Amino acid sequence: MSLRVAVAAPFVQNGTNRLEENEFVVALSLDRDWFSPDQSKRLIDVATQDGLLEPDGNELVAGFDPSEVTIPEEFVPDEDILTERSAFERVLDALVAEGMAKHEAVGAINTLQSELGVTIETAAVIYARREGIDIDELVPVARSALVTDKDGDGNGNENG
Repeated sequence: MSLRVAVAAPFVQNGTNRLEENEFVVALSLDRDWFSPDQSKRLIDVATQDGLLEPDGNELVAGFDPSEVTIPEEFVPDEDILTERSAFERVLDALVAEGMAKHEAVGAINTLQSELGVTIETAAVIYARREGIDIDELVPVARSALVTDKDGDGNGNENG
């Protein structure tokens, strides 16, 4: 998952799991030249939403062990990691990271969604839990999707 690798890089570079926000931004924008300072701040927002970063005052704390992340020498993150992802996409990433084929996961989630008559986010969370994947941080997102379905049809169907 390139988001996790991009977030881990500044922590690995500094040998810590806690950095001041400006150190994090400098590591990504000046040291590595991966993003502009504004893009680096956007990455903080996305990573915080995904539970990869936890703000603590003016510091950022890694929500995972950065030392367990391998950063390939030639790695350069795509700018698409700067966009917010739906709970469905985040659960799907977790399933793929655990070794499941993406198309199989999407099919199983869509089937479960049809069987239960719930949103795609809810079906994804239920499916991941059944598969033993820890996605507890996404449960509130799925719960809110039950109440506020974007297209109003109660379906929220995804195809991927």
